[in-house]
Amino acid sequence: MVGELLEHSDPVHKVTILPRGMSLGSTMTVPDADKYLISEHQLTDMIATLLAGRVAEELVYGEVWTGASNDLERVTRISRAMVCEYGMSEKLGTLALGRRAHNPFLGRDYNDERNYSEEVAKMIDEEVRGIVDRCHQRSTDLLTMHRAKLDAVVQALLERETLSREEFLAVMAGEPLAPFVPAESEPTETSSKESGKQPKPQMPPPRLEPGPA
Repeated sequence: MVGELLEHSDPVHKVTILPRGMSLGSTMTVPDADKYLISEHQLTDMIATLLAGRVAEELVYGEVWTGASNDLERVTRISRAMVCEYGMSEKLGTLALGRRAHNPFLGRDYNDERNYSEEVAKMIDEEVRGIVDRCHQRSTDLLTMHRAKLDAVVQALLERETLSREEFLAVMAGEPLAPFVPAESEPTETSSKESGKQPKPQMPPPRLEPGPA
C-alpha cells in the first residue's frame, strides 16, 4: 500500500501471502521503464516502502516480530549509501566517505576502510538515523490515514491469497471483486464413487528389463 501511494515508487504488480522459500509472502513491483540512475526521492520512497511491513505490525498489533529482518537490512544499507556514497546528506554534503577494499585472495570479501574521524562517524550515524526515522514516520502517517484500505487488502488476501494489480487497485478503490473461484482439485476415489463415475485406473509401474546400458 505504501509503495502504491508514494509518488516515486514502482507500481505494485502482485501481492501474495503464499510462502516461497524463506519468505512468508511477497510484494512484487515492476518499474515503468529501465532505470540506470535513482534519485533521492526514489530512494527515500523505497525505504518508506520497506519499513511499511514493520509499521503495519506496530499499528495493528502493537508489537513487532522478526519477519522484517531482511527489510531492515536493506533499509540500513540504502540509507548508509545515501550518506556515505551518494552525497545525499545535508550535514556532510557531497562527500564520499569510506573506501571499499577487495582482496582477490579472499574471494568476494569486501571490507569498508574508514577514512574519516570518529566525529564524522557519529555524524554519519545521526544522518542515517534521521533518514530512517523520517521514512518510518511517512509510512506510519500513510497507513494510519488509510487504515480502512489496509484492512480491506488484508481481508482480500486472506480470501484469495494472491492479488493481481487489477484486483489490488480495485480493493484500494473500494470496488467489489469478482467472485473467487478456488482451483479445482482432482477427484478422489470416494468422490468418484459418490458421483457415479469410475475412478481412473492406476497404471502399474513399468518393468525394468535387462539389456544394454
